[in-house]
Amino acid sequence: MVHVLSGRTLLRPTDPERSRRFYDEQLGLAVYREFGTGPERGVVYFLGGGFLEVAGRSEVPASSAVRLWLQVEDVAAAEEELRGKGVEIVRPPVREPWGLVEMWIADPDGTPIVLVEIPADHPLRYRPGI
Repeated sequence: MVHVLSGRTLLRPTDPERSRRFYDEQLGLAVYREFGTGPERGVVYFLGGGFLEVAGRSEVPASSAVRLWLQVEDVAAAEEELRGKGVEIVRPPVREPWGLVEMWIADPDGTPIVLVEIPADHPLRYRPGI
């Protein structure tokens, strides 16, 4: 069995500087580490229990099958903050039939980012009898 100690998602943006500005300034992710020099230098961001590495360059955006799922405490507050920073809201917050509140945005290459709030009464947060 593979014993995984840590994990990260790797993104190779078409415009690294534009993507770093988005994840740094607009999304406001905290930096875990940086490496390399020049326009394609790498930055690794904290993502709660994992990491997001934005490094290198790709000629084409990532597949639309790739998505980032980020749990936040308050989706409405995140929406207000992101709108104030000029982030386009692809889909405003909606309480889904499965009980989660989801809002969709996208990074500069169009990578879908789902911001999710798990309500206090949702089974992912509270399960009576367990």
